[in-house]
Amino acid sequence: MTTGSGIFYDGVTSARHEVAVELGGDDVRISAAQGGTLARWRFADIAPLATPQGVLRIGPAHGKADARLEIHDAALAAALLQRTGQYDRTGLTGHRTRIKVVAWSIAAIVTLVGGAIWGVPLLADRLAPHLPIALETRLGNAVDTQIRETLNTSNGSRPFECGTGDSPAAAAGQAAFAQLVANLEGLAGLPLPLQVSVVRNAQVNAITIPGGRIYVFEGLLAKANSVDEVAGVIGHEMGHVAHRDGTKSVLEGASLSLLFGMLLGDFTGGGGVVVAARTVLRSTYSREAEAAADDFGANLVARAGGNPHALGAFLVRIAGKQTSGPHLLLDHPEAAQRAVAIDRIAKPSPHKELLTPAQWSALKTICSG
Repeated sequence: MTTGSGIFYDGVTSARHEVAVELGGDDVRISAAQGGTLARWRFADIAPLATPQGVLRIGPAHGKADARLEIHDAALAAALLQRTGQYDRTGLTGHRTRIKVVAWSIAAIVTLVGGAIWGVPLLADRLAPHLPIALETRLGNAVDTQIRETLNTSNGSRPFECGTGDSPAAAAGQAAFAQLVANLEGLAGLPLPLQVSVVRNAQVNAITIPGGRIYVFEGLLAKANSVDEVAGVIGHEMGHVAHRDGTKSVLEGASLSLLFGMLLGDFTGGGGVVVAARTVLRSTYSREAEAAADDFGANLVARAGGNPHALGAFLVRIAGKQTSGPHLLLDHPEAAQRAVAIDRIAKPSPHKELLTPAQWSALKTICSG
């Protein structure tokens, strides 16, 4: 029997106990100074712990509590190590600690990445349909301010929105555009009123902003061969409004920064609204959202009496024509695949003119006035 003294911590409290240590045949017995056994560990179950120079610190390898025993007596420490078969204890717990740190670090990274990939999109998807219209409109107004600053390159020489001038051409173009939008909106059954404008920008694009604002770019009108193609694009964007895709997208893109702004009622502070505006300009909707908007737009044009297949033909024609900047096909499914899907879902309808030839001609030149 080898005996000595040590310092014992039970792992439950921070109390420091001076104890008697006895090394038996196959275990170590730790007793209080006043008598009574505090712990009894089998040598096979003991693990050396990281310790300062000249101190042996041990504990149970699989104990529920972080109990430990410190031995400052070199002879007793050597005898105990010989019984346990541990001769080189340096770095053992340090190695295990590093493994734990790395494991917890990886777990934290996975949690953060998982939250960004699945948590925020899920939150945005659940929150957007229940966002009050008034709050969505305020969000849209804040995002719109940023978008206008990005898209408006006229330096004040011409209005950002086309059809706002006093010329007869501007008035005729705006009247034709307003009639087309009104016909489609009257059939769409949207959850909020729309503000649809043609804007001076050469990109082949149309975008939807939270709050029911839609911008049709001048470059898109220039590429369109018929009013049905323009109607299909506007109907597609109305589909995004109906499904509140713009709100989902900006909530997902700006994530926590924008959510905190919503809670505080301030969308202009911080960088969340800037990120939201960039998200809208990138048109980064999922393929499922784009397919649903195609379905909505094609069927809406069919109900209005136009050609529901025009949207698909337009997408195929403009595919690959623009190599930089946001445009209608950015991050969208392949144009040919979308056209096939539109042909499959669009219902035949008695074709009628959505605008007269004169109105269509006026709409094409709405930005010239």
